[in-house]
Amino acid sequence: MTAATLATMLLAAGASATAVAALVWQMARPRTALATRLRPYTVPARTMLGDRHDLAVAERRERGPLRQALARVHGGLHRLVDHSEDATLALRLRHAGLLTDLPAEQRVAAHRSQQLGHAALGGTLGGALGAVALDGATGALVGAALGLVAGAARARARVDRAITERREQARVELYTINQLLALHARAGGGVAQMLQRVSTRTSGIVAEELADVVASHRGGRPLDRALAQAARTSVEPAAARTYRVLATGAAHGTDLTEALRGLSEDIREQRAEALRRTAARRRAAMLVPTVLLLAPLMLLFVGAPLPSIVFDALS
Repeated sequence: MTAATLATMLLAAGASATAVAALVWQMARPRTALATRLRPYTVPARTMLGDRHDLAVAERRERGPLRQALARVHGGLHRLVDHSEDATLALRLRHAGLLTDLPAEQRVAAHRSQQLGHAALGGTLGGALGAVALDGATGALVGAALGLVAGAARARARVDRAITERREQARVELYTINQLLALHARAGGGVAQMLQRVSTRTSGIVAEELADVVASHRGGRPLDRALAQAARTSVEPAAARTYRVLATGAAHGTDLTEALRGLSEDIREQRAEALRRTAARRRAAMLVPTVLLLAPLMLLFVGAPLPSIVFDALS
């Protein structure tokens, strides 16, 4: 048995084991102990009551040196796969609407773990395919590298696709939301009342952002600051413009009717222009099968009688 054959067999065995482990992990994930999930909430309360147990110290004691080393290795692998900062990635995940069932501070780690798993699975499968196709260790290495890159890019492309879809949906919703806000502004009332009514009577991405603004304002934050924060974290730039206009109205008490209606008209014109561009691209795409399929057939029909005409003339 040659070294290349042995390497191929080992790589195939590793790929099979990794695929089976990933499938088992997805089907039956281990449950997190209730004490571990409640400890971040119970330790500060015990500290306030006189129990001198620091949360970080308790976590370090529980994890131990081995688990701390594994955590550092895990974090280094995360950075190797994705170099983006945690704050930037957290904002992208918020824009994409992914991992919303997790707390905000855990979404980045969960996404990086998923991305690392996709990269490992892609590298393993790519290495196995490369070893089989090229029959050697070099093919296995090349396939593993390509699979690693493809697996890491798959998670990033998923986030980008979700952000694009949510932006389009928010742009569709925003025209109606601005019209409703303009009606409430014309009828009278403050900005807080407008946001409360619209957020409770509508649904969608923009309505959720407005509901977050109302909740933040009820929690004690000034309304203009809450709207400015929503403008910084909004998935749609047009929605951010609306929030900035509302923040100006909340801070200075200006009439928002005409401003909101103007924003609605701008959004409608932008959507109409986008539809025209999409229609032009699709018309151009429809010419491709016409040129590739129908043009050769037309040339064939035109050129079919030429041989008989030439031979008749020669005879």
